Amino acid sequence: MTFRRTANASILTAAATRGGFLLRALAVTGSLCTCLMSPGLAHAEKRMAVIPVQTIYPGEIIDANRLDEVEVTNPSLTGDYATSTDQVIGKVTSRTLLAGRVILVSGLRDPYAVERGKAVRIVFSNGPLTITAGGAPLENAAVGDLIRVRNTDSGIIVSGTVMEDGTIHVVAK
Repeated sequence: MTFRRTANASILTAAATRGGFLLRALAVTGSLCTCLMSPGLAHAEKRMAVIPVQTIYPGEIIDANRLDEVEVTNPSLTGDYATSTDQVIGKVTSRTLLAGRVILVSGLRDPYAVERGKAVRIVFSNGPLTITAGGAPLENAAVGDLIRVRNTDSGIIVSGTVMEDGTIHVVAK
């Protein structure tokens, strides 16, 4: 692995060769990074990443015993990778997660609360009036998603929000 010399390192090298004048000037103006003045602080904040300990296939729910948190050693690693197991546990993967590779948050989703074609309860509430009916979702959805549902009695398609208990709450037009 190769490392590039940063601008601060080249400034410090130049300052050391000029008798420390530039180093003193940087310290006085406040443009010297605090982590350069106290090397202990530079290592205090470690970047962490979550990796699977075994291959996890699409559609599987991720649990804690299949994960490990490791320190990031590659300085050029960027992106939306998971930094703690709390971001990953209970999610469903939409792509294959290989053992020892970082988990991208964009490849995870919440589990579906309702699935396409399975029976659900449609609920309409307006003040004291509450109407319920059987329905069939036209798409998979997680809690809080807005989806279309077919009323199994009338065949009419309505839109509603998926609730935590698996019902779909419809609002008036």
